[in-house]
Amino acid sequence: MTDSSPGAVFAAATAAIMNGDLDGWLAHCRDDVVLEFPYAPTGRPRRVEGKPAAEVYLKAVVGQVKFERITRQHVHQTVDPDTAIIEWSVSGHVEATGAAYEMSYVVVLTLVDGLIAVYRDYWNPLTLLDASLS
Repeated sequence: MTDSSPGAVFAAATAAIMNGDLDGWLAHCRDDVVLEFPYAPTGRPRRVEGKPAAEVYLKAVVGQVKFERITRQHVHQTVDPDTAIIEWSVSGHVEATGAAYEMSYVVVLTLVDGLIAVYRDYWNPLTLLDASLS
């Protein structure tokens, strides 16, 4: 039996995206997955609904940033066994400029039937904008 806890699903999905495997990340999602970005800058989506839209959104991310290593990851399991709060940090570089990319995230992850139903991502978009201009 595989571990279908939010922490394990997050780790598997993150490993896929770190390797540039978008299909591998999406394989951990429900067809009706919702991605939420409460701090998205003006002009960028704050909510992405459905696997096809998530694929389009994430292709742009994977094309902009090369994630090279996770520098910190901590899973806070909530009282709901299908929801966890995950703190993680990553380092890499911006593909267009080669500028260093260092970002810390807080993700609220909710699963339904062992798949990602909601991925709410709290991050600082100014970090990417600053790195893109370097």
